[in-house]
Amino acid sequence: MEQPSSRPGISLRALAPNAVTALALCTGLSGAWFALQGKWENAVAAIVVAGVLDALDGRIARLLKGESRFGAELDSLSDVIAFGATPALVIYIWVMQDMPRFGWTISVFFVLCAALRLARFNAQIDTEHQPHKSAGFNTGVPSPPGAGLALLPMLIWFETGADWMRDYRIVAPWLLIVAVLMISNVATFSWSSIKVRPSFRFIALAGFGLFGAVLIAAPWVALIAASVVYAGLLPLSMIAYAKVKHARREVVQAP
Repeated sequence: MEQPSSRPGISLRALAPNAVTALALCTGLSGAWFALQGKWENAVAAIVVAGVLDALDGRIARLLKGESRFGAELDSLSDVIAFGATPALVIYIWVMQDMPRFGWTISVFFVLCAALRLARFNAQIDTEHQPHKSAGFNTGVPSPPGAGLALLPMLIWFETGADWMRDYRIVAPWLLIVAVLMISNVATFSWSSIKVRPSFRFIALAGFGLFGAVLIAAPWVALIAASVVYAGLLPLSMIAYAKVKHARREVVQAP
């Protein structure tokens, strides 16, 4: 008896993570729409929500076993738009358009660095020799944290109302630094490279709970703190990777 052929199409299991990625793209890009209306807090909130969705799509894909090369490419395109183009547009409309001659150039440079970083990531997906990745580190600052760092002056302005933060002479150099960090070869912490000692487990959990409470009560304070802590961890991540690299070298040289 002839067996019926399987039904053609894409299963919801494979579609779900891509749907979350598409939602992150659209949500992040909506930040530029809010910026055009001068709704700065809504613009930043849209990028933050996109960051949460971006953190979820990969985990959903692994949970449902729905990983695909298409999903990886879509995720990179979403990151360029949500965490590259949108923050650059928001910051340009907010302050960089006041900078003579080079305001748009610096904004475009930020987007270019986000695109170059993601292109490098895609080009190395099938590369076996990735020292940073094999040790659990990222290469350079990932796009979502990069967007958060780029928006730090705006977050401080939200919370303090300090007009000096809305000055292109401060924002422009900061945007350039963040852009360069994204395409740098600096080893940065990933979730898998951060280890919590068993004795500090409850302290870490209490800290996450405190962050959640502050995020609800004073969201801009929480986001400022998260950005500052991440920036402060960058030198520590380089030191930690240097130790891993040294340990590997000793293993190779051992008789």
